[in-house]
Amino acid sequence: MPFLVIYFVFQSAFHMNEQQQGLDTLQDIKRMMERSSRFISLSGLSGIAAGICALTGAWFANSVIAEHPGRLHETGPALQDGISLRDFMGHSLFTIAALTFACAFVLAFLFTWLRTRKNGTPIWGTTSRRLLVSVALPMVAGGIFIFKLIQYGVYGLVAPGCLIFYGLALVNGSKFTLGEVRWLGYGQVILGIINLWWPGNGLYFWALGFGVLHIVYGALMWWKYERTAD
Repeated sequence: MPFLVIYFVFQSAFHMNEQQQGLDTLQDIKRMMERSSRFISLSGLSGIAAGICALTGAWFANSVIAEHPGRLHETGPALQDGISLRDFMGHSLFTIAALTFACAFVLAFLFTWLRTRKNGTPIWGTTSRRLLVSVALPMVAGGIFIFKLIQYGVYGLVAPGCLIFYGLALVNGSKFTLGEVRWLGYGQVILGIINLWWPGNGLYFWALGFGVLHIVYGALMWWKYERTAD
């Protein structure tokens, strides 16, 4: 009788080991499929860096706007043609916006490139091209829409428009990268919609969406995917 008990124990252990090996094999197959169909090398540090750049730019922009109160708080459709982006923003704000975007883009690219090198995956391939195309369509459409808002003098809708179209771009591109990007997109869209009712506070919503949400998202992604690897 004791021998039968030992036999069944060994048999159970053997079958459990086979099941575990099968599960490990399925996990490996799943990871390989994700690597081939999704760009999974986005770095959480990229989000943190972009958020810090956005907050820094918003801080400088706020100090400039404080010197000219009311200029960017107009919400009525002036419908005046011929207003350039530089005329709308002013030389200082235009410079701040350009530097903020450039710094955020360079840092985001740098951290993502470093992670692709660590993972041994190419930064430019089929999945990254699909991601770029899916993100570009809402961004280009949003850029044209926002440019016309500026041209017509509807300044109060510029910030919520940026948030909404950027959020839609993230949601659209999330199917080709980490699924958590979708939730960041939802957050941007929600903030943009709320901002429609407080158009005079667009800079604060802009800082909350592009700054705070990016930092929170980046920190969570680093903790979930990169902490153990580092």
